[in-house]
Amino acid sequence: MSSVLRATGLNKTFAAGGMFRAIGADKKAVVDLSFDLQAGQTLAIVGESGSGKSTVARMAMQLLAADSGEIFWGDEEVTHLSGSALRSRRRHIQMVFQDPFASLNPRMKIWESVAEGLKVHQPSLSRGQRRDAVAAVLNQCGLDEGGMDRYPHQFSGGQRQRIGIARALIVEPKVLVLDEPVSALDVSVQAQILNLLNDIQKDRGLSYLFISHDLSVVRHIADHVAVMFAGHVVEQGAVADVFGNCRHPYTDALLKARPIAHPDERSPVDTLAATDEGVAESGCPFRNRCTVAQSDCAGFDARLNAQGFACLHPLNITTDE
Repeated sequence: MSSVLRATGLNKTFAAGGMFRAIGADKKAVVDLSFDLQAGQTLAIVGESGSGKSTVARMAMQLLAADSGEIFWGDEEVTHLSGSALRSRRRHIQMVFQDPFASLNPRMKIWESVAEGLKVHQPSLSRGQRRDAVAAVLNQCGLDEGGMDRYPHQFSGGQRQRIGIARALIVEPKVLVLDEPVSALDVSVQAQILNLLNDIQKDRGLSYLFISHDLSVVRHIADHVAVMFAGHVVEQGAVADVFGNCRHPYTDALLKARPIAHPDERSPVDTLAATDEGVAESGCPFRNRCTVAQSDCAGFDARLNAQGFACLHPLNITTDE
């Protein structure tokens, strides 16, 4: 297999008083993050709200500039590309957003929205050729081409997400970046969209960078997973290994977390959102909430070790390791 999307040493800080951070101190959204997505595979990035996973997605797409680090699309480093040079290469990596309705122009017919990428990347195609291409990709996404001249409000949420997937596929990319693509859908519709994504991946040999907070969804679709807390990747590896024998206490807490309505009934495991409160500024960022933290965690350089976790006192370690 070959690498189709790779990041090395990504860092991103949002300054206090900026458009992303109105009050408080500067926020380290992503800290020294690296990953390598292989052809035909799915890498999921998981974590609670505020962990930095959507920031990673936007940097991977070059929709948001990293403060430092590099992004590679295939063998090409694209971090410093801009303008037409960046646009010409973006056909190889496309994004599917969480809210399909917000990402579709309500004044454009569905076929026009799906065909937008063809106007940029294949401008020589005639109107009829664009319509034919749209019909084909809509059919692959489980939609009747008879609805091509309808508008977004005339479709259900699940249908609109299929349209969003079709719009990303129309330019035949190698990678899809999917930012919480099923979180706004009913559970039954989520399963349909996940099955569709699996089928498309097999048919086209696509690679997915899949952003999610839902571990059950990640189990269903991903080959590998990176667990983020407060901008740091705290554990990374094959889904079966990480979920079946996690080493980092934060991963363990995520796996055990459950929705509880009343705040008085919540345990520390149930309130893990990576907001500023409780995040340690030095050492292990999770140590203020960790049930196994010790004094040496304050000086720990919180980077992944060779086994794929960043913890001085890992869980599930046997005597022969």
